[in-house]
Amino acid sequence: MQYRTLGRTGIQVSTLALGAMNFGAIGRTTQDEATAIVDAALEGGINLVDTADMYGQGESEVMVGQAVKNRRDDLVLATKATMPMGDERNHRGSSRRWLFKALDDSLRRLDVDHVDLYQVHRWDPTTSDEETLSALTDLQRAGKIRAFGSSTFPAYRIVQAQWAARENRLSRYVTEQPSYSILQRGIEAHVLPVAQEYGLGVLAWSPLASGWLSGAVRAGQEIATSRSKVLPQRFDLTDPVNRARLDAVEKLAKIAEQAGLSLIQLALGFVTAHPAVTSALIGPRTLGHLNSQLEAADTVLPADVLDELDAVVAPGVDLAAHEKFDTPPALLDPSLRRR
Repeated sequence: MQYRTLGRTGIQVSTLALGAMNFGAIGRTTQDEATAIVDAALEGGINLVDTADMYGQGESEVMVGQAVKNRRDDLVLATKATMPMGDERNHRGSSRRWLFKALDDSLRRLDVDHVDLYQVHRWDPTTSDEETLSALTDLQRAGKIRAFGSSTFPAYRIVQAQWAARENRLSRYVTEQPSYSILQRGIEAHVLPVAQEYGLGVLAWSPLASGWLSGAVRAGQEIATSRSKVLPQRFDLTDPVNRARLDAVEKLAKIAEQAGLSLIQLALGFVTAHPAVTSALIGPRTLGHLNSQLEAADTVLPADVLDELDAVVAPGVDLAAHEKFDTPPALLDPSLRRR
């Protein structure tokens, strides 16, 4: 396992980090299975565990808390807030009112007195940067969080938040957590350059592209991944976008074979090769998944292989742009781009 500094925090984290979204109802993972995955991840050198309050409506945090009990100081613990937690209209977003309650709820579920990294799960257009940053700064000063970051923010919102922190003499976001894979490279054109400019640590989620790069999605075989059952439209091969993805996967599989690598090693090695990326977040549902992904812990792709990947999916290009979560609202809602 390799280790890098998380932005400018001074915190050393593994280049593969454990995402806990599949713990609980989402991945049908029991507590014993979750604990076994955490045990094996730590044994394999992973030292960052990332979860969120909305994963299973708090279930993932409870499982993570049980799994890390008695070894809290041996790992970097991260969670997130702002996504809806129930139907109550104020139990979401990034207002001071909600963040204070959401963090207390997360600390209770995790059974800890602080988290190392607290992340705003999505940009909240109804709340000002000053409101959010002042709340996070106060939580940091209270010792409940050590650092805070953003997740899936558009590049212009990352910049705006940095300026708001400076102008109001507040602590700033020190990390960003974007979606990034060989098949979804759009952030190379805007988010990653901004992260480098401001010295942000980058924790890349979905490096296996929702299973497309796991080796389980290949031409001529039935697609039976857990994600394909939850989001079948993303794997419908009558869709030209998905056919293009499958064509790319077949080309990538050949590159991996020629390089003596698994497709998973190729995919994770690609993500961690970018100089802006600190860690790739893996989200195994089983121990088998984890072990196949840990094989990429020391994968370093040579320049000629990276050049071949550029020829399959060009830098800065998303093969499924409609699946992005950081698209400016005006591109999705016609009323926002018309007077």
